[in-house]
Amino acid sequence: MHRYHRLGQLPAKRHTALRRADGQLHYEELIGNRGFSGPSSLLYHLHMPTAIHSSEVIKEVKLEAEPNRDLRNRHFDTEKVACGPSLTQDRVPLMFNSDVTLSLSRPIATDTAFARNGQADEMVYVAEGEGTLESAFGDIAYGQGDYVVVPRGIVHRFALGSGPHRYLVFESGDYVRAPRRYRGDHGQLLEGAPYSERDFRVPVNLQARDEKGSFDIVVKAHEMLSRITLDHHPFDVVGWDGYYYPYAFSIHDFEPKVGRTHLPPPVHQTFEAEGYVICSFCPRPYDFDKNAIPAPYAHTNAMSDEVIFYASAQFMSRKGVSFGSLTLHPDGLPHGPQPGRTEASVGATWTDELAVMLDTFKPLQVAKGLLDAEDLSYWRSWV
Repeated sequence: MHRYHRLGQLPAKRHTALRRADGQLHYEELIGNRGFSGPSSLLYHLHMPTAIHSSEVIKEVKLEAEPNRDLRNRHFDTEKVACGPSLTQDRVPLMFNSDVTLSLSRPIATDTAFARNGQADEMVYVAEGEGTLESAFGDIAYGQGDYVVVPRGIVHRFALGSGPHRYLVFESGDYVRAPRRYRGDHGQLLEGAPYSERDFRVPVNLQARDEKGSFDIVVKAHEMLSRITLDHHPFDVVGWDGYYYPYAFSIHDFEPKVGRTHLPPPVHQTFEAEGYVICSFCPRPYDFDKNAIPAPYAHTNAMSDEVIFYASAQFMSRKGVSFGSLTLHPDGLPHGPQPGRTEASVGATWTDELAVMLDTFKPLQVAKGLLDAEDLSYWRSWV
C-alpha cells in the first residue's frame, strides 16, 4: 500500500552497522522500483543476498496471440483451461498487452522452489483456495476473495493450504496501487475511499532463517524462466523497514457505493496502474429511486477493453455465465445487458454478484491457450 512499515531488528540510522551477537555485520539490501526515486525498503540479511552459485535457463515464456483477430464480444469458460501443477511455472496466459498480462493458475502443491518476478509486479486474485504467502518480509495468510500483491523483485512462495486452488494472476509493467483520487496529498486514504488502511494486511511473523545449503529461486526476466541457486535460505532477514513489501486486500472488505440511480463502473475501482484499472463488483443494495433501472445502460468502450472474471454464478446484466467465466468486450463495439436482463432488474433490491474487472487502455490480445475454452455463440446472445 506504500505506507511505512517495519518489522524486526533495525539500527537507529540507515546504512549504519547492525551486528550479530558474535560481532559479524548483517548485510543490507535496498529493494525498490524506479531506480532510487520510487518506493523502497531496506532489509538486513544474515547472509549476502548476492551469493548465487549457479544459474540456468528453464524455458522461454514468450506470449503467443491467436491468429484470428475478428472483432466480437467474447465469453470463455476457464474451467476448460488446462493448467499444470505449479503456480510459478505452469500458469496459462489468457490475455495480454504491453501493460498487463492476465493468466490462470490452478496449482495442486506448493512449489519446492521460491519465486521472483523480475519483469512485472504480480497481483493474484484468489478465486478458490487458501494458504500463506511467504517472503523475507514475513508471512501473509490469504483466502478466497483476496487480492495478493507482490511487487517485482521480491522473493516469495505461495504455501498452499486447503484447496482446490484457482488463481487469476495479473502481471503488471507498472506498480499496482490505490487510485490517486482515493488518496490525500500525503498518501493517506481519504474518508470517501471504498476501503481504509485497516483493510490492507501486511507481513507478520518475521523469522530469520539461518540455513546454509542449496536453495532454488525461479526468476522470471527477459521473457524467460531461470533457476538460480543461493547458498543460503532466502528468508534470512532479521529486520526491514520501508514502503515496498507484499500485501493483501480482500474483495469482501471493499465498500460498494450505491446511488439513487445506476452508478458507472469507476465507483467499483479498486486498484490502478499505468495502462489499466481493476474493479470489484460486490454484493450490495440496488439503486433506490422508485423508477431506477439497476442493470447498466448499454455503452461503447471507447479507448478501453473490458474483461470480467465472474467469481460467483450471479451477475445482474449477464446470462449464460457461471463461476469461472471470463468475458471480453473490446474497444469499438457497444455492449450492455442481454435481452431480458434490463427488464428483470426493475424492482430488484439486492445483488449477490462477485466479479473482478480489468479495463485496459490498449487493445488486449487473446492468447492461443484460451481458444479451446471459448463459447463461440456468445456474441450473438444479444440478438
